[in-house]
Amino acid sequence: MKRLIYVCLAVALIGFASCQKKETLKEETKSPMQEKVDEFASVKLTTNLSNLSSNERELIKVFLEIGQIMDDLFWKQAYGNKTDIDTISDKAAREFAMINYGPWERLNGMKPFVEGFGEKPLGANFYPFDMKDEEYNALKDKNKDNLYTVIRRDNEGKLVVKWYREEYKEELAKVDALLEKAISLAEDSGLKKYLTERRKAFQTDDYFASDMAWMDMKKSKLDFVCGPIENYEDRRFGSKAAYEAFVLVKDEKWSNDLAKFTAMLPQLQKELPVEAKFKKEIPGTDSDLNVYDVIFYGGDCNAGSKTIAINLPNDERVQLKKGARRLQLKNAMKAKFDKILMPIADQIMVEDQIKNIKFDAFFSNVTFHEVAHGLGIKNTVNGKGSVRKALGNQYSGWEEAKADILGLFMVTSLIEKGEITNITQEDAFATFIAGILRSVRFGAASAHGKANMMCFNYFENNGAFARNKDGKYVIDFAKAKKAMESWAALIIKVEGEGDIDFATDYNNKNGIIKSELQKDLDKINSAKIPKDIRFEQGKSVLGL
Repeated sequence: MKRLIYVCLAVALIGFASCQKKETLKEETKSPMQEKVDEFASVKLTTNLSNLSSNERELIKVFLEIGQIMDDLFWKQAYGNKTDIDTISDKAAREFAMINYGPWERLNGMKPFVEGFGEKPLGANFYPFDMKDEEYNALKDKNKDNLYTVIRRDNEGKLVVKWYREEYKEELAKVDALLEKAISLAEDSGLKKYLTERRKAFQTDDYFASDMAWMDMKKSKLDFVCGPIENYEDRRFGSKAAYEAFVLVKDEKWSNDLAKFTAMLPQLQKELPVEAKFKKEIPGTDSDLNVYDVIFYGGDCNAGSKTIAINLPNDERVQLKKGARRLQLKNAMKAKFDKILMPIADQIMVEDQIKNIKFDAFFSNVTFHEVAHGLGIKNTVNGKGSVRKALGNQYSGWEEAKADILGLFMVTSLIEKGEITNITQEDAFATFIAGILRSVRFGAASAHGKANMMCFNYFENNGAFARNKDGKYVIDFAKAKKAMESWAALIIKVEGEGDIDFATDYNNKNGIIKSELQKDLDKINSAKIPKDIRFEQGKSVLGL
C-alpha cells in the first residue's frame, strides 16, 4: 500500500514538474509583440477620496466621461478611425496599438510594428496625407497655422482650413452638455469659473480666458486639465494642438511644502548662468507649485510614455501676465521611480553612487523641470519675435532641453542656499543622470527624446560621467556642475537669438542615440526592466 502511495506521489510530482516546465517554456517563448506590451508596467491609478464631498465625487465621474471623449478625439487626430485597430489579428499587437494610439511604436522612432499600415505621417491626421509643402505654403489663410485648426480638402480638392469646433462638432456637443453638468456640481468658485470659461473655449476655439481662469483656481481639491493643449503630435510643422485630459486630486500636505518656492522665481531668473540680456524678462509670481495624485490620463498625455508633471498653460501671453501652474503627479512619479529608475540604477551605476539615487531627488528634479519652462526667455533679443516662432519645429526639443538643465540648476542652487534640505547636490546630479537613462529608452523621435539625447551627449562630452572597466557609470560631480552651467548658457543663447540654423544642425548631430549608449540600453533591456507604465483607471478602480 505504501509503495502504491509512493508511486502515485512520484507520478504526481513528475506531472507537476512537467506542467511547471511547460509553463516555463511558455513564458520563455512569449511573442516579440507580447514582450513589447510587457515593457509597460501596469499601475492602478487610485487615491484617497475620503476627504471629498459628495459633489466632488460626482464631479470626478463627469470628468472621467469628458476625459474619455478627449481620448477618442486624440485617436482621430493621431490616427483616424480607431476601429481600424480591430482588424489587427494578433492580440498582443492590437493591445500594443492601443498603448501607442496607432500601429507605430512611439518609444522607437515611430516605427510601424504591423504590416500594411506604412509610415506614420509627420502631420498625423491634422493635414491631408498627400499635401505637399509647396501647396501648404501657397494656401492664403491667416488661420492655417493656428493651434486649433486642421487642413482639409474641399470637394474640388483644394486645401481649406477648418476650426476644431467644426471638425469635431459631434464630440464637442457631448462635452458641452457634460461641462454644463460639471458647472452645476462645482462648489469651489475658482473651479466653477474655470469650467464655465473652458466650456466657452470649446465652442469658440479661444482658450485665453479659460487659461487665465485656470491660473486663478487656487483652492480646489480637484483639477481637470482638458482640451487641445500640446503640439508634439504635429511633427510636420508643430502647429496643431492635440486633445488630452488629466483628472487630478490635490495632495495638500505635499503642495504646502512646495508653496514657498513660488516667490523665489524672479531671484532664480536673475541667477541663471547666462548673459544679462537673455534674462531680462521677469517671470510671473502668480504661479504655483502643487502636488496631485492623478486618477485619469486620456489622449495625448496617455500615448506612449506617460508624463509625470504638468506645466501649463503654454500661451506666452498668460505666462507673462500670471506665470504658470506646475502640477506634480506624485503617484505616477513614484511608480516610475520604483518600477524603472531604481532597477536601471542598480544595473548601470557604480555601487558606491547608487546611494545617491533617491525619490526625493527625482521628485525635485521633475518639479523644477516644470518651473524652468517659465524661466529664461520667451521673446528673442534680436527682433525675430517669440522664441517659439523663431525656432519653429526645433522649438519643442530645445525648450524641453532648457527645462531639463535649468531644473537641475535650480535644484542644486536651492540646496546650496539651504532651501532644499532633504537631498544633497550629489543626489540631484546622480538621480538626474540615472533619470536620463530612464528617459532615453523612449527613443529620440519626440521632442522630449531629442532633449534627453542632447543633454546626455553634452554631459558625456564634457566629462560629467564616464564608464569604468565594467561598463558602470562613474559621475564626476565637479565636471557635472560645470557641464550643467555651460549647457544652460548655450541653450538660452540659442533660444534668445532664435538661431534655428544652429539649433537644427546641433540637434541633428547630438539629438541621437550613439553606439556606446545603445550598448548600455541593450544591457538595461536584457534585464527586462519596464520602459514605462500604463494604467488601470476609471470609476471601477476608484470604487465610484
